[in-house]
Amino acid sequence: MLFSNPFTKNIALLAISQALSMSAMTISIAVTGLSGKNIAPDPSYATLPLTFQSAATMLTTMPAALYMRYVGRRLGFITGVFIGMTGAFIGISAIFSINFLLFCIASTLIGSFHGFAVLYRYAAADTSPNNFRSQAISLVLTGGVLAAIIGPEIAKASYDWFAPIMFAGNFLAIAALQAITLVFLAFLRIPRPNVIINSQYCRPLLEIARQPKFFVAVISAMVGYSSMTFIMTATPLVMEKCGFSFRQSTSVIQWHSIGMFLPSLFTGSLINTLGVIRIMLAGVITYLICIAINFSGVELLQFFSSMILLGIAWNFLFIGGSTLLTESCSINEREKIQGFGDFLVFSASTFATLFSGYISHTFGWQAVNICILPFVVFAGIIILWYNKSVSSN
Repeated sequence: MLFSNPFTKNIALLAISQALSMSAMTISIAVTGLSGKNIAPDPSYATLPLTFQSAATMLTTMPAALYMRYVGRRLGFITGVFIGMTGAFIGISAIFSINFLLFCIASTLIGSFHGFAVLYRYAAADTSPNNFRSQAISLVLTGGVLAAIIGPEIAKASYDWFAPIMFAGNFLAIAALQAITLVFLAFLRIPRPNVIINSQYCRPLLEIARQPKFFVAVISAMVGYSSMTFIMTATPLVMEKCGFSFRQSTSVIQWHSIGMFLPSLFTGSLINTLGVIRIMLAGVITYLICIAINFSGVELLQFFSSMILLGIAWNFLFIGGSTLLTESCSINEREKIQGFGDFLVFSASTFATLFSGYISHTFGWQAVNICILPFVVFAGIIILWYNKSVSSN
């Protein structure tokens, strides 16, 4: 019965693929900074591979979206998986050879894979009825709940597979997860957009981008994603500096991931019931509470609670922004706008990753939280401004 409707079948397959891809990315996030620190020529370069990873995601999203317009979603996603598997095997080689440059290349390829995988949510929205888009996006992201459970557990189980060479096993696990993803992607059936759309008028990119709806959608998603990345990237390094073990920091990241994706079970329904603006404002408020907890101290309970709230805040802003973005373009414009929107989101995330390690290492944990506070407040102001302008029309 679940697969009797083509779009529900696609959503289920995309949710499973999302779970597997996010499990791989959770492992990567948990160990890349730590393994980078082991082989980097300077500890302040520890998060540089994560920066390359995020930059690759940023630079891949738009080409990936346009590539899928011509070859279809399924082949596009499969291409991304093969890129990620290649990166994982290069990562293993880099760790064994203690080659930091090679490790950066591996992280870049894994980031490119993520540039394809982030489009799973839009693939679900594209094949769903208009009144089901927010739920489709939300349901695909629920795959992250499974990722939040199995990703960190796999990370903890595999980091010493090749002991005394630590973390190489994590990248073997990443490659295995991507290989499993291929099985599910093989059953995906989404018509190529150029088969559906022949020669409809497509507005110039800048004309679409000037819409207030597009601006608010992208700002919300940018702030939601980059602020989350900024804090999350620094957290394992800060926790290690505070004397916590790898397993403790991985558990914190695990609960953060649960906070990111568990709300997806109901975020889409909340958007339909309460409206996308209220959900995005709830995300801003949750961010502020998270920052307040981080200011209160560096005990294990504070890391756990703030990171869970960080995940919830990301969920509300990211799903809200993604939903609003789908409403700002027509069907023949969606690949271009989805790719451009994610390019902007991951541009901000790349800068967040680049500076997170340096700021936490040089100025400390409190500075990390101070840095994102004005951006969160700005997002809240922009959302309130849009709400007021819509209400007055």
